[in-house]
Amino acid sequence: MSHNSITNESETFEIGETTVHRLGFGAMRLCGENIIGAPDDEAAAREVVEHAVDCGVDFIDTADSYGPAVSERLIGEAIGDPDDVVVATKAGLLRNDAGDWIPHGDPDYIRNQVLTSLDRLRTDTIDLYQFHKPDDDTPFEDSIAAFAELKDDGFVDELGVSNVSAELLDRAREQVEIATVQNRYNLHDRGSREVLEICADEGIGFIPWAPIDGDDLAAHGNLLDEIAAAHDATRRQVALAWLLERADVMLPIPGTSTRDHLESNVAASRLSLSDAEVQRLTEAAE
Repeated sequence: MSHNSITNESETFEIGETTVHRLGFGAMRLCGENIIGAPDDEAAAREVVEHAVDCGVDFIDTADSYGPAVSERLIGEAIGDPDDVVVATKAGLLRNDAGDWIPHGDPDYIRNQVLTSLDRLRTDTIDLYQFHKPDDDTPFEDSIAAFAELKDDGFVDELGVSNVSAELLDRAREQVEIATVQNRYNLHDRGSREVLEICADEGIGFIPWAPIDGDDLAAHGNLLDEIAAAHDATRRQVALAWLLERADVMLPIPGTSTRDHLESNVAASRLSLSDAEVQRLTEAAE
């Protein structure tokens, strides 16, 4: 139990056999500018991870491409491999010094990357390993087969896919059990509505990346401000609370590099929106 005044009060969800609070932490922002290189203050970054866990956050999402390698390393240094925290990571994107995100789903590359992620995260088994993005140069089934083999071999406990269509999700599930899907989704961007519906029907965790985006806050600013004022909250907290209300399988992972911002995000788990407020927000971008 956290000794902080800010505690994660979100409901829970089971990823495989592990129960986590639905409000998690996205660790992309622990890196340097443009998600390249290390942050200016690595100690402060590690403290953010430690404080997230102390606040009751038990689901942390990262990727080998964040840094690259920086986010995973900082998480491993900060918390190691605690039994009561699910650390999810991803493979399937390359980076360059220009900051490009380059799909790379080659099976041999994925098998190599899991070893480096295990080392950086200081664990023997990755809790949740996700295919970061389909690669047009590699057959999708070949990439998924590599992830399935990693699970069979005991390198990972659960598997997820990211940035997939409903059709690709179905194809992945024909090969192996999929525990989670991570697609872009927020108040303003509902492009993955069909995928979310499948996840809700099948009990698959849905991890919305960019759960709070500047565009959604700006596009619906007046409505967010009205609801926020009624709850003595912020626009961001209302947007997060709406995601938690949107579906029982929703696992938002707001990211930050600061302690204060982290606490503000976690505090959103306390916000109880009325049915009418949820409906107004849901209809805002339909």
